[in-house]
Amino acid sequence: MFSVHLLAYYFSKLKEDPTKKVDRFLYSMRLNDDQLRDVSARLLQEMQDVLSSQSSAAESIKMLPTHVCSTPDGSENGDFLALDMGGSRFKVLRVKVRQQVGKKGGVEMEEKTYSIPKELLNGKGSELFDHVSKSLKDFVDTNNIDLEKKHPLGFTFSFPCHQNTLNQGVLLNWTKNYRARGVQGKDVTRALMESIQRTGGMDVELLALVNDTVGTMMTCAFDDPYCEVGLIIGTGTNACYMEELRHINLVEGDEGRMCVNTEWGAFGDDGALKDYITDFDRDIDAASATPGKQIFEKLISGLYLGELVRLVVLKMAKQGLLFEGHAPDALRTKGKITTAHVASMEQYKDGLRNTRAILEDLGLAPSDDDCVAVQHVGTVVSFRSSNLVAAGLAAILTRVRQNRKLKTLRITVGVDGTVYRTHTQYAKRLHKVVRRLVPDCHVRFVLSESGSSKGAAMVTAVAQRLASQRRQVDEALSSLKLTQEHLGYVKSRMRAGLEAGLKSQGPSPVKMLPAYVYRTPDGTEHGNYLALDLGGTNFRVLLVKIRSGLSRSVRLYNKIYAIPLEVMQGTGEELFDHIVQCISDFLDYMGMKNTRLPLGFTFSFPCYQKAIDTGTLVSWTKGFKATGCQGNDVVDMLREAIKRRNEFDLDIVAIVNDTVGTMMSCAYEDPQCEIGLIAGTGSNVCYMEELSNVEKIHVPQNGKEGRNGGKVEEERTEAQAKDGREAGEEEEEEEERSGPNVRMCINTEWGGLGEDGCLDDIITPYDSAVDRDSLNQGRQRFEKMTSGLYLGEIVRQVLLDLTRRGLLFRGHVTEALKTPGIFHTKYLSQIESDRLALLQVRSILQQLGLESTINDSIVVKEVCGAVSRRAAQMCGAGMAAVVDKIRENRGLDHLDVTVGVDGTLYKLHPHFSMVLQDTVRALAPQCQVTFTLSEEGSGKGAALITAVARGGPARS
Repeated sequence: MFSVHLLAYYFSKLKEDPTKKVDRFLYSMRLNDDQLRDVSARLLQEMQDVLSSQSSAAESIKMLPTHVCSTPDGSENGDFLALDMGGSRFKVLRVKVRQQVGKKGGVEMEEKTYSIPKELLNGKGSELFDHVSKSLKDFVDTNNIDLEKKHPLGFTFSFPCHQNTLNQGVLLNWTKNYRARGVQGKDVTRALMESIQRTGGMDVELLALVNDTVGTMMTCAFDDPYCEVGLIIGTGTNACYMEELRHINLVEGDEGRMCVNTEWGAFGDDGALKDYITDFDRDIDAASATPGKQIFEKLISGLYLGELVRLVVLKMAKQGLLFEGHAPDALRTKGKITTAHVASMEQYKDGLRNTRAILEDLGLAPSDDDCVAVQHVGTVVSFRSSNLVAAGLAAILTRVRQNRKLKTLRITVGVDGTVYRTHTQYAKRLHKVVRRLVPDCHVRFVLSESGSSKGAAMVTAVAQRLASQRRQVDEALSSLKLTQEHLGYVKSRMRAGLEAGLKSQGPSPVKMLPAYVYRTPDGTEHGNYLALDLGGTNFRVLLVKIRSGLSRSVRLYNKIYAIPLEVMQGTGEELFDHIVQCISDFLDYMGMKNTRLPLGFTFSFPCYQKAIDTGTLVSWTKGFKATGCQGNDVVDMLREAIKRRNEFDLDIVAIVNDTVGTMMSCAYEDPQCEIGLIAGTGSNVCYMEELSNVEKIHVPQNGKEGRNGGKVEEERTEAQAKDGREAGEEEEEEEERSGPNVRMCINTEWGGLGEDGCLDDIITPYDSAVDRDSLNQGRQRFEKMTSGLYLGEIVRQVLLDLTRRGLLFRGHVTEALKTPGIFHTKYLSQIESDRLALLQVRSILQQLGLESTINDSIVVKEVCGAVSRRAAQMCGAGMAAVVDKIRENRGLDHLDVTVGVDGTLYKLHPHFSMVLQDTVRALAPQCQVTFTLSEEGSGKGAALITAVARGGPARS
């Protein structure tokens, strides 16, 4: 005792500043920014570890999925009941949410608070829930709530639960002095509903179970759409936030976000905070009802702050640093200094006076310095609390920002709890430190006006809205989803179209145009060839060098030329003059203007051919409208343009479709390739058909068919003679051509399927709208459902419909959304990419002038998926018809065949190719179909066709 008085005398003589004395005594509680960043980093790492694990049972923080996947967007509407249970009293509420056109909806609330007798907190769980149920019935009766209709109910239950769905939750453990038996490990929603049934007289549907932290976030989010974090700093402490669903291993799915209840009060239970635990904290923990548990909460929350201050003041008194060493029994009694006392000590003007009053109530006679010192103890303890909360928030905000790959994050934190509400300095300190720790986050703090009670109703309202929207979106998209029966129907219609198109009489939507290509390459082709490729807004001229034998190879040299819109839609003479000008430039570039090269012309528009070197344009597609071309031979038009130019001469050997070129290009590498598929801006197929089935053409028995069905020009015969071919061989092969096993490539132009109404059963209103706005209304119906030129427009029509129905973009129809052609098919490939986060989907929509929520982005991705999947399935059904026809033509039980494919939709869309191939396998099980991507199909293929034509036909 003498040493205590001596120590007290020593300090009194020094007249030390009382605050410095406290700072030195509590130096371990005064955390600097580096220490706070360390705490934040440890929490951030633990959050990541728990989210990526398959179970949270053994972890300190739980990171519990709440199945709350959306915050309010202002369109919620309805009457809701809510229960808020988490302390010695609970609330029953009636919440009326009203949607208001053009502005945020309004909320009206009626509530009543009911007490929970202490014996029920420690009694049987069934009796506790019966009491809650009877109180709910009392509220319903008192407020004359209509009992004839079902009422949606939200339940705020402020205890750790594991949830598999939004309206189900298994209690992990009781906290806050609750010890009711028979509830832990059980579904609390089921227990409540069983009690409601026992009580009777109520028709309610429990839609949502939420934690008070989640309720706080949802309450604030109704007024601030940026609110995606909830924080409780009261008797207990906790935080929740919107996590990317793809990071939550305990929940299936990877689209969108879900609110995660961190239960961060348990942070440090595994020793992660041992470097920051003081002797006072260890004393608090040892004396608590849960030793070794909720370590972070015991450093922060209102249940413990007052007791921490008492233990510090007591120890300082015992060491003679306060009250001249006097420590009365009251100061030695647990709970005599509360968190409310700490808050009153720190009041701006009356803090010291309040401190003196509190100390005098404990039987002390404090000096002025004692009052200053005790007040400062409270400041250090509460400051540490707010600093640690700031470190925790910094971890959450950093994770959100990193998840979304943002340089800066704008976000709102919804806050509730008595410490935050009543402690005058606490909020200010917290805000300041958070902004210092995460300067790249622009954080707004919003105090929850109605606490967690309103939040339960808001979660319920959002759940009801999302369920209703889900049903309506599913209904809208159902028309785009094809069953196996639908696909079988498409296959049979395509087969009928193929057969009809081969007939000699009558028009057919599937044109089945003879390509006059009788065989695929066999490797003997060689020589230099010029190739032209016209099929879009760009035009290519190529020099193709083909080598045979041991040095077999194909080398290409090309230049790309633009075709201006005024040329595309001008006169035919202007178009072909422009093409010849480009050829002239290329020949100059290659130094070959004086060489008469054989030429293959890839002309990717429907043409009727009487020979391989003739092509009468049936109709323009892809935006071309040049006059004077339809019904005329485009090869003649090209020859005439060359004559007008009078700078060079070319031997035009073949005109081919890009689909045929693709098949020939792949057949050069794979002899089994007898089908070509284009799945890009347009959609088309060609294949090798038995010549005997092609009724619409007549093959002469004597001499090779050339232009206009006549004999081959003398110059062609001479060229073939140079290749070493004798007249006898020619005659022999002509006989083979007219024999029973000869085949010809048929350009199906399958995009016309449906022009006769055979696809009306699966054509949707969205398809009809696209057709009405197209340049060729009523034509190319199959192509308009499957090709890249139209898929984006189908998506736009669906989005427009959903928006007008209030299911997207908050019902706001923008000018961009009303603009035809704004949604390019490339966006489908980008949006459906498995690697593309929804935030990037929102970025794409923003580029289109569409402000979207995360849920909007999910729906847009679904729409894109439904449209592209249907397209791929329909192409697959058509292909199944083609391969089965080839198999049956040849009388085979099983067919092995390769399809050469080109087109940006097939090449770039992340799922199109796989869905197409799966559909073919399902619908044509007797065919083994291999798909090979074409390289330079249009150019290389045209040159190979020219080489094959120059070389003459071979045996099939």
